[in-house]
Amino acid sequence: MLGLYFDELSVGQTAETTHVVGFADVEAFAAVSGDHNPVHMDEDFAKTTVFGGRIAHGMLAAAYISAVLGNQLPGPGAIYLSQSLRFRRPVKIGDSVIARVTIMALDDEKAHATFQTTCLVNGKSAVDGEALIMVPRREK
Repeated sequence: MLGLYFDELSVGQTAETTHVVGFADVEAFAAVSGDHNPVHMDEDFAKTTVFGGRIAHGMLAAAYISAVLGNQLPGPGAIYLSQSLRFRRPVKIGDSVIARVTIMALDDEKAHATFQTTCLVNGKSAVDGEALIMVPRREK
């Protein structure tokens, strides 16, 4: 299974997915990543923080961006080269996160696509950044 080829991309193309963050997501991410910070795992501790309760790992939200790039646009066969991230507001358990990617630039010589990436919660940016992706070319 292969996603889009480089010649099928155009500036402005966009794709997105929505995921509601659950307790199980946060716990599974902690188990896989090894990040057991109590702000993510311990409700009593998290209530004492500025967040007032448990929040999801920022990198969990960023993983939703990876899912859009790897599954939809450009899709299977695409290779992540870099990703910048800014964590703007917390993602809380129960939040519906819209992960969206939009093509900003295409480098025909290298078959690279630059994407604006964002995770939105209630219409506001929780995570944003820029990704550089290597996109497969058609065989000649």
